[in-house]
Amino acid sequence: MILRVEEVSVLAARVLSGERLKHTLGVADWAEDLARHHGLDPVKARCAGLAHDLAKGISIKDQLSLARQWNLLNYPEDEQNPHILHGPLAAYWLEHYYRVDDTEILAAVANHTLGRPGMSPMEMLIYSADLTEPNRDFPKVDKLRQSLYDDLEKGTLECVKGTLIYLKEGNHPIHPLSQLTYEDLQRRQTIGTGSKKA
Repeated sequence: MILRVEEVSVLAARVLSGERLKHTLGVADWAEDLARHHGLDPVKARCAGLAHDLAKGISIKDQLSLARQWNLLNYPEDEQNPHILHGPLAAYWLEHYYRVDDTEILAAVANHTLGRPGMSPMEMLIYSADLTEPNRDFPKVDKLRQSLYDDLEKGTLECVKGTLIYLKEGNHPIHPLSQLTYEDLQRRQTIGTGSKKA
C-alpha cells in the first residue's frame, strides 16, 4: 500500500499528544522543504516526517514488550535504552498492520533516532529534520539547518556529531549504531573529498 499524506496525518493526529503532534508537523514541513531543495520526493518526505514518531505515545514498558514480540531488539543497548525503539516499532506497525510497502519511507521512519551505516538520502533527511525542525531551539541549531540546506550528507554528519557530543557531555550512553553512523558518514565525506581532488 502507498502511504498517503492525508491518511498518515489523520493517524498522527489520533495517536499523538498535542505537543508531539506539533513537533511531528514541524518535522514534516522541514522534511518536505529539504526534499524539494535536494531533489528528493517531497510527498515521501512529508509522509515519513508525519509517521516517524507514531509509536512515541506507547508506554516505554509496552514499547519494550512489542519490540520483544516483533523481534526488533538487535543490541543489548536496545533493552537498556528502550526510548530508542519507537522508530523501528512505527516502521514495523506501518509495514505489517497498514501494509505499507515503501521501503524508503519505512527505513527513514525506522532509523530516524540512531541512524545506521549506509543511510539513504531520505533516511538522512528524516534523521536530521527530526533534530532541527523549526520548533527546536538549542545552540547552533540554525547553523545545522543551514548546513543541511547546503549539503544533506555533510549536514547530517554535523547533526550526528552534535548528538554524540551532547550525549558525552551529559554522561549518557552512546548506542553502537549512532557511533557506526558517525564513522560511516565521516568515511563517506572523506571519500567524496578525495574523489573531488582526483
